[in-house]
Amino acid sequence: MGSGVQRGLAALAIAATIGLAGAKLPDAPAHTGDVAFVPEPTFAKLAAFGYDTLLGDYYWLRAVQIVGSNEGPSGRSAHLGRLIDVVTTLDPWVDHAYRFAAVWMIDDEAAVRHANAILERGIAHHPDEWRNRFYLGFNQFFFLGENAEAAAVLEPAVPLPGAPRYLGRLVARLRSESGGGDIEAAAAFLRELHRQTDDPFARAEYEKALDEIETERRARVLDAARAEFERRHGRDIARVEELVTVPPAVLRRLPPEPHGWEWKLDAESGRIVSSYVGHRYSVRIDGTNQKRLERFRARSQERQEGV
Repeated sequence: MGSGVQRGLAALAIAATIGLAGAKLPDAPAHTGDVAFVPEPTFAKLAAFGYDTLLGDYYWLRAVQIVGSNEGPSGRSAHLGRLIDVVTTLDPWVDHAYRFAAVWMIDDEAAVRHANAILERGIAHHPDEWRNRFYLGFNQFFFLGENAEAAAVLEPAVPLPGAPRYLGRLVARLRSESGGGDIEAAAAFLRELHRQTDDPFARAEYEKALDEIETERRARVLDAARAEFERRHGRDIARVEELVTVPPAVLRRLPPEPHGWEWKLDAESGRIVSSYVGHRYSVRIDGTNQKRLERFRARSQERQEGV
């Protein structure tokens, strides 16, 4: 059969599938936009007549058009999710569509969890692609606050081709914040990475992270002493030195700051920090992203309450 005839049949098949999908599905309710006009992935697969990739391209273009439209993707995560489900069912070996979902499906918690399910399929079909794991780990950490899960997803990406050097440090930080904040597990992980790598730049990154962990370990000793001071005296400390100067003293002496600097109370957070490092060992969120996260949480709460 000639290629022209094959292309014609393919076009007819796709047209028939699209037309049948529209005929099978009811009109979308006003509040859902055109979500209902996306067929179920299994139905699209059966109706593709073997031209899965071509039909997948059609639904991929529909998804891209939503993002590029004047209205934009805000409030349309459900629609995008159904489109990407169809695309990745028809052509599971497609690459960028999985991460597209992670970037644009962020209206609320339900949307992010749907995007995460799509990313998990992407990891299954592209196990050597570190970016799918990165986007999934980011969603779990940033939007969902699931630090342990994020660390577990990201750790296998550390040795993958193209993975950034900072990824190991990020995994260690996430480990230190999950559960009971196990900095010893984070330190063990970093020491093993340091042992395995031959990259001098990566070694320097791991050594810096281990130095930060030692600072954090000593700061946590001070945290415990601070709690005891408040129990004994019925007030918080005004200066870190009060832990040793106000009788009965909680500590005989302060643990040395590892760099020869001082311990102080951070003016913004009120936490005990090293004057050299200036912050505690954690994954920090800047002001702009903090506001973004607050909007996300508000939308998620509204959805749960049916607003």
